[in-house]
Amino acid sequence: MKLVSWNVNGLRACVRKGFIDYFHEVNADIFCVQETKLQEGQIELDLQGYYQYWNYAERKGYSGTAVFTKNKPLSIRYGLGDEETQAEGRIITLEYEDFFLINVYTPNSQRDLARLPIRLEWEDALFNHILNHDKVKPVILCGDLNVAHQEIDIRNYKTNYGNSGFTEEERGKMSRLLNAGFIDTLRYFYPEKDDIYTWWSYMKTVRERNIGWRIDYFIVSERMKDKLIDSDAHTSVLGSDHCPIILDIDI
Repeated sequence: MKLVSWNVNGLRACVRKGFIDYFHEVNADIFCVQETKLQEGQIELDLQGYYQYWNYAERKGYSGTAVFTKNKPLSIRYGLGDEETQAEGRIITLEYEDFFLINVYTPNSQRDLARLPIRLEWEDALFNHILNHDKVKPVILCGDLNVAHQEIDIRNYKTNYGNSGFTEEERGKMSRLLNAGFIDTLRYFYPEKDDIYTWWSYMKTVRERNIGWRIDYFIVSERMKDKLIDSDAHTSVLGSDHCPIILDIDI
C-alpha cells in the first residue's frame, strides 16, 4: 500500500501548479492533504476511483484537511472534540480493517510564539487521541506536524533554537510520542541522512539551496515496523512550499 501526504498550502493554487498530474502519477492508495484553504463547494476534483473526505475550517481561506482514498473506510471522525481545533479543520481519522489513519495539520506556534499554549494543548489532545486508537489497532499518523524534531531535521539549527517549530516544548512533545511506541518512518530507514527536508521558505533561492526544515511526517505504531517498505520525500515536486512525503507499507 502506498500512502502520500502533502501540505498543499492552498489546494486551488496547487491544482493550478500541477497537483492533478502528480496525483495521478503517484497513484497512491491513500492521499492526504493539509492546508486546503477552502470551503465546501469551492473546488470540484474529478478523482475517479477515490472516496473524498474533507474537514473544512470555518474561517475562509485557512487551514483544512482532506483524504482521498481508494478503499472506503469503516468509519470517519472529524476533529478532536475541542472547539478551537475542530473549527480549524485540522484532523481526520479514518478507520480501516487493520489500522487507523490520522491525517493532521498541527497548529503553528507563530513567529512570536503567541500560539504556543494552544499548540501544546493540541499536542496533548492529539497524543491522547493517538494512544486511544492505538489500543484498538495500529495507527498511521501523517501530515504537517509543524516541528523539526532533531537538529538533523533543519538546515540552520543553531540559529533556530527556540523559534516556532524548533522549541524545546514542541520537540519534547514529538519525543514523547515516539517514546510511547511509535516510529518516525523516514528516520527508521535513513537515521543519519541530513539533507531531507519537506518545507522551504518562499524567499529567493532558499529551496534551490535546500535550506529547509523536515516538518512533515509518517509516524506509525511500532508493531507495524516489520511491514514498512520505504519512507521518503518527493523533494523535486513543486506546487507548494512543502513537498509530498511517501510511505510504502505492506498492508
